[in-house]
Amino acid sequence: MKRVFLVVLFVFIYIGSNAQEAERNTEIEVGDILKIGPAEASKYKYIYFPRPNFIIKRGGIVNYKKVVGSKVIVTSLKEKRDGTLQIEIKKVNGGKFFNSHGKVTADAQNALKSGELSRL
Repeated sequence: MKRVFLVVLFVFIYIGSNAQEAERNTEIEVGDILKIGPAEASKYKYIYFPRPNFIIKRGGIVNYKKVVGSKVIVTSLKEKRDGTLQIEIKKVNGGKFFNSHGKVTADAQNALKSGELSRL
């Protein structure tokens, strides 16, 4: 009786873990439109904008206030080895971030939790 109980328990755990993994991967898809929110500190933690010296070298102006409220579209998804979902985003209107970079990457789950990105 114990063996049957343990087998049933492991089957439910296995099914539950696969369901959570499938749910996590279907949260964001290519083509989803998101909105950039304000950063908690002076810099964004989960949206990986280039460092200010690279922005300036390419002729851009480092102003994080202009980024807030921008609508972005997800162009690619990549699951990293540690299980985090990394997305590549670009502006919907075709503009560049800081007038220098067309695409940037972001950690999807953490950016959504912290409010740096939000769904439309």
